Amino acid sequence: MTKKLISRLKKIKLLATDVDGVLTDSGMYYLENGEEMKKFNSRDGMGMVLLREYGIRVAIITREDTKLVERRAIKLKITDLFQGVRDKEVAMETLMKRHSLTWDDVAFIGDDVNDLELLKRVGFAAAPADAAPQNRKIVHYVTQKKGGEGCVREICDMLLEINNASIIP
Repeated sequence: MTKKLISRLKKIKLLATDVDGVLTDSGMYYLENGEEMKKFNSRDGMGMVLLREYGIRVAIITREDTKLVERRAIKLKITDLFQGVRDKEVAMETLMKRHSLTWDDVAFIGDDVNDLELLKRVGFAAAPADAAPQNRKIVHYVTQKKGGEGCVREICDMLLEINNASIIP
């Protein structure tokens, strides 16, 4: 890691993430009766739990609006959940105001073109390995892992390591 990247990571007080393509593999699974299914990575979930326990806030900002995402947020005790969001910058501004944060204090992981404007503004921007080329081009860090395969955990582990977090027994 470069000194510049480390400097950015040390400032982070809130990590926000998109859902489809980041917390999931971008696949849309439909049952015969029309119900939708999503596969979440449990290691991403544990990473977010560890971050929260360390004191870094975690949020979800997504264009989708589903009970599945709400249930995942409840399970992970994520209280900052924004669903059905058309303008992710506005959602982030709401979060920053709610928690007295600045753009330098926040990180965002986004995988597709609807995340670009927010990725350009945050203090630390990341994209999964399989994100849209436009996203990978502008972020501070592209993960080794793909969406739904541990990319969020990778960022969580970086944040914990940079802060010398000793929350793992």
